[in-house]
Amino acid sequence: MKNIKLEVNIKFCALDELSSEEQELVQAAIKATANSYSPYSHFKVGAALRLADGEIVIGANQENAAFPSGLCAERSAIFAAQSQRPDQAITMLAIAAKNKKGLLADPVTPCGACRQVVLEMEDRYKRPVRILLYGTNGVYCINSIKDLLPLSFVDSSMH
Repeated sequence: MKNIKLEVNIKFCALDELSSEEQELVQAAIKATANSYSPYSHFKVGAALRLADGEIVIGANQENAAFPSGLCAERSAIFAAQSQRPDQAITMLAIAAKNKKGLLADPVTPCGACRQVVLEMEDRYKRPVRILLYGTNGVYCINSIKDLLPLSFVDSSMH
């Protein structure tokens, strides 16, 4: 038996250390939290993604009394972009969240289902998606979803 060591590279920086393009995307994610429909959890998540042509698409979490029927902000943005612009790869994704007290101090990370969907986008377009996870204390900057999902399952895994 041998051990396999997996390493993850995540940078933590202040918002003003990001490029203007990254800051714009984070601000769009923060703004998207206002579009959340979360009457049960009161946990508002906003996502903003940038397509290869520069267009920004936003999403917000949507809850439903039948809880499995809701949808996370990340997937609502990705599915909207793929429905409208399937010819455009997703290059970057920003996520922000707030509760009744306001924006979270520490960045929130995508759930497992959202990680899998982002992975599928990377696999589909053969390019990484840069991920920016915003908190008022700082931003996690991640170069690929594979850093959050290192042992991944994609189409090629089935062949």
